[in-house]
Amino acid sequence: MRQTWFSRRAIGLHVVILIVVPTFAGLCLWQVRRALGGNDLSWAYVFEWPFFAGYAIYMWWRLLHEIPTADGQLGQSRTGPFAGTTPENHSTGHATGPADESAPDSARDGDEADRAAYNEYLSDLAARGKRKQWR
Repeated sequence: MRQTWFSRRAIGLHVVILIVVPTFAGLCLWQVRRALGGNDLSWAYVFEWPFFAGYAIYMWWRLLHEIPTADGQLGQSRTGPFAGTTPENHSTGHATGPADESAPDSARDGDEADRAAYNEYLSDLAARGKRKQWR
């Protein structure tokens, strides 16, 4: 829990959100004054700035709860319906994957065969050199 809220990355996110949200609130108030002064276009911005602030808060929360991987990229989420799953198996929601040694050998072999067949299909598509036809 301490690492979630007080790591160097988390403190950086806190600083950003503490700057961004009040700035967006100030911009919203500025647009309200302009709109009340007769600038009709400002009414759109009156509703836009709070939306941006809400989205900033949402992204702050998401970035705060994602687990950084060893190579510095963001990986799994600590919360949500797919907590504990790898990106490859989000469709099933099961916490199994290439690193899960408890999966039966036949399941892993089947996954590898499917992956090899799909990679062959992709290389065939690339070899054709034709543009994708959307129908």
